[in-house]
Amino acid sequence: MDEGDLQTVPVDNTYREVVVHHNREFQRYALENGIYFSPVDDDEIERLQYMHGIFNMMFENRLIFPPIPRPRRILECGYGSASWAIEVAEQYPECEVIGLDIYPYPMPADLPPNLDIQVDDLNSPSTFPSNYFDLVNSRMMAGGIHATRWPNYMADVLRVLRPGGWCQMVEIYCNVQSDNGTLTANHALQVWSQNYMQSIQPYKDPRAALRLQNWMTQAGFVEVESRLLPLPLSGWSNDPRNRAIGTANQANVHRLLSSLAVYPFTQALGMTLADVQLLVAQARSEANNPAFKPGGSRHQRHGDSHKSHQSSRGERHGDSRKRARR
Repeated sequence: MDEGDLQTVPVDNTYREVVVHHNREFQRYALENGIYFSPVDDDEIERLQYMHGIFNMMFENRLIFPPIPRPRRILECGYGSASWAIEVAEQYPECEVIGLDIYPYPMPADLPPNLDIQVDDLNSPSTFPSNYFDLVNSRMMAGGIHATRWPNYMADVLRVLRPGGWCQMVEIYCNVQSDNGTLTANHALQVWSQNYMQSIQPYKDPRAALRLQNWMTQAGFVEVESRLLPLPLSGWSNDPRNRAIGTANQANVHRLLSSLAVYPFTQALGMTLADVQLLVAQARSEANNPAFKPGGSRHQRHGDSHKSHQSSRGERHGDSRKRARR
């Protein structure tokens, strides 16, 4: 790859255009190309920042899981609010951190000098050099990666990692359950979950979180480690740590149930806005309902009604488009 391939250009205004659906702003380019169905407005940016705090609680403030004592270059795929990228850049001031996303989200004026925010479509082949990054962080990309793109996306990540580099991935499987079995298919939370998974297909893979380990292994990663964790929706857990996470997560869930549903439920499923709002209101009520608290067995003391959360990491063994800089 020659030096010209590494150049960046100003953001194409196409990426900046938004359209309004039911009082929420969406990126026109993302909707027209079936890339991303969630809002990109200030309310959603605030929710993403809040959700980053929930992840920090879950991961005990660990931003990087693999053993990388002095990273030189880090790529974040799907930076969103850029909360993770900013914290990593501040924690490793000698490291070059690049954040990549499909939408040029507004950024704080005082970004760390070692953080470079760029705009590009991760559904297209990566234009970064091979053997370039020590770590690739891919978090909450299931809503943005095309269902058929995942194997090539994994191959791209592997290619841009240096030998011995690492990839860490975090995805949520939006299938709400209760540990004591009291949440049934007739409850609003389960109806919301099934509607969501149906509404994003065939563009997205709603079970991507469950397939990460296989995809990474098939791409050629080694030392692949995967964990499935509960993400409590509210604070009814008997476990103090999960109770704290669930209590903090209530505000995120309150917003998420609406923001993720507004466009795909009305456009793909043909629901009226009134029906969506009613379902969301019922789901919010159930998420706060102590009747859905976990059962008493040791193996069930992991949360209340929850979305399953997948964390995977893997080590690399062993006509170019230009990326747009903000």
